[in-house]
Amino acid sequence: MPEFTFTTKDIVTLVGGAPIRTRDLFDCTEITEFTFAADGGAEHLAEVNVMPNGVIGDFDSMKEATRLSIPADRLHHVSEQNTTDFEKCISRITAPLILGVGFTTGRLDHTLTVFSTLMGFPSQQCLLVNDEEIVFLAPPVLDLDLPLGMRFSIFPMGHATGRSTGLEWPIDGLNLSPGGRTGVSNQTSGAVHLEMDHPNALVMLPREMLDVAIAGLMESDARWPAHGK
Repeated sequence: MPEFTFTTKDIVTLVGGAPIRTRDLFDCTEITEFTFAADGGAEHLAEVNVMPNGVIGDFDSMKEATRLSIPADRLHHVSEQNTTDFEKCISRITAPLILGVGFTTGRLDHTLTVFSTLMGFPSQQCLLVNDEEIVFLAPPVLDLDLPLGMRFSIFPMGHATGRSTGLEWPIDGLNLSPGGRTGVSNQTSGAVHLEMDHPNALVMLPREMLDVAIAGLMESDARWPAHGK
């Protein structure tokens, strides 16, 4: 049987198994055409009576009753144990943007692994949502219509350089790196224009900027190439 892949021109919601707030789940599912679950994320959907378009994972976190309630053709079992359920999903879904909820709360090692996966698949835009923040890998070029004085953090997961306007402390000429200088706790001085040289930096914004971030990511034509291309 061919390996499952899913391609769409619409935004996709992807639900993970970490603790989530129902409002965050619905804020994502209400604006997306398709909803997928990463293994145990199906439990969150079952609790609010949302049928996923698909569940991807090794199925070690999903209850049998939940599995039996989902049509068999929507269950995509991936048995290998070398990747996380999040990676299993993000490597099989191609969409203009994935909204991930249920991935950045709970265990810190899981969250860090999710961040690492974003860097491993830079060509697939993914915006992670929790009750306090949104996080995404900075694309090559990004424009965000943010209000004055909004917290804007750039966290380098590797060596990162770029240019900015609309930030109180521009990043032009800075060499950002983990263990060195980071761009956290910056703030906006107007609408933000950001250019990054490599797919190594995460942008972190307050949760209430979800709609603005979605608009900016969807409007940007600049995309990182897949690794190896």
